[in-house]
Amino acid sequence: MSSWLHLSVELIVGYIYLFIVIKFLGKTQISQITPFDFVSALVLGNLVGDAVYDHETHVGKILFAITIWGGLIYITERLTQKFRKARGVLEGTASLLIKEGKLAWSELKKNRLDVDQLRQLLRAKDVFSMRDVQYAWLESDGTVSVKKKFLQEAPSRTDLQIPEQDECLPVLLISDGEVLEENLQHYQLDKAWLQEQLRLQNIRDAKEVCYAEWTKGQDLFIQTYE
Repeated sequence: MSSWLHLSVELIVGYIYLFIVIKFLGKTQISQITPFDFVSALVLGNLVGDAVYDHETHVGKILFAITIWGGLIYITERLTQKFRKARGVLEGTASLLIKEGKLAWSELKKNRLDVDQLRQLLRAKDVFSMRDVQYAWLESDGTVSVKKKFLQEAPSRTDLQIPEQDECLPVLLISDGEVLEENLQHYQLDKAWLQEQLRLQNIRDAKEVCYAEWTKGQDLFIQTYE
């Protein structure tokens, strides 16, 4: 029975002390923290979890370990607040994925992102077509910040009293130099039509294209490799 009581005490003390340390460090929401913050939080939790199953570890060691690790995190955060150069090393910097409407392919690969992942991040910002984007940054917390092109920004259609029209989602036709034939077939398009669209923009082969989307009633939007 004493072992159960000992385990309960360790869990309760560890929980309370871990809560105090996290509150002291002033952590933000999980979607806003940097990779370093995320790893630090995991380690803090593991310090308590591992100690629970280690019979040689007592409450004092748990508190000591959390204090040391929490202190290191606190020192790191103070360094990033005081020294600007330390922020890039410890917190990371934003990467410009789209610059002046052009896809920065090298930055995309540097951050190990593919076109489909970028489109998903843009949709989370209510951007469903890359042609509407002037600038896009990948922040250090993994989210994307978007600056739309001038004509796509406010005022809204409601402000201009434009009548409502049917909207069509853009369709991805080429991704990483590969033609998505299932999308062509679904919208009753063919390779001959696609090749002609590429030729009109002085592109000889689909392999030269990293991204191409089609919207009904509009020209094919193409981004080539750098």
